[in-house]
Amino acid sequence: MVFMNNFFIQKLNIPCYDTDRTQKLKPVSFMNYAQEMANCHASVLGFGYDDMIRTRTAWVLSRMHIRFFRHPEWREPVILKTWHKGPEGLFYIRDFSMTDADGGQVLVAATTSWLVVNIDTRRLVRETLLDEDSICRDDAISLSCGKIRIPADGESVLAASHTVSYSDIDMNGHANNAMYIQWAMDAVDMDVTLSRQLTELKVNFNHEVMAGETVDLYRTAVPSSGTYYIEGKVRGAGTSSFCAELVF
Repeated sequence: MVFMNNFFIQKLNIPCYDTDRTQKLKPVSFMNYAQEMANCHASVLGFGYDDMIRTRTAWVLSRMHIRFFRHPEWREPVILKTWHKGPEGLFYIRDFSMTDADGGQVLVAATTSWLVVNIDTRRLVRETLLDEDSICRDDAISLSCGKIRIPADGESVLAASHTVSYSDIDMNGHANNAMYIQWAMDAVDMDVTLSRQLTELKVNFNHEVMAGETVDLYRTAVPSSGTYYIEGKVRGAGTSSFCAELVF
């Protein structure tokens, strides 16, 4: 990884275990790359995991918007870049760009909105973490991800259920954000995910989910636009754990 002009850059080849049946990069895999890059870059800037834990605070991903212009393929060399755009209201904005090996063609663009929370009280912490010199104003996507609104006139059906288990849990003790994307993709009809490419994905991460809890996945489809809305609700509590908008 290289740090250059407020950009954090990594070159990689897409491995087979991060691709789907068509040998193209899975959305959940891009999410995993992005999370790790964000952590590494934050550490370079002085507010990574080890820095934050000293004050009992942590970064929490709240919203994400990804555009897939072309899904990179198995073994394809790519360049992944991330940068911090500074505060926006309660959020801190971080963007990502994945390009081909020459850097000439953007394959995937993303913008993310993060919050800082106290890990003991789960309350928001308002801190000034960035100096102006470490902020880059470039846009991968110009507008940050807003609140997802499921069409009121759409028919919502229970598409699947998932009980949170060992493979879902991350180092923070709850289901990792990337798993929400995996569950959302699995809740879309398989004939859609196997025959059409995802072009756009928005996710609102609403509430953490713990081991042993079951998340019911409700799907609302708008076939005319190729759009599917997936909302995960914790069974029993009825709490919305996440809401995703997927466009194929």
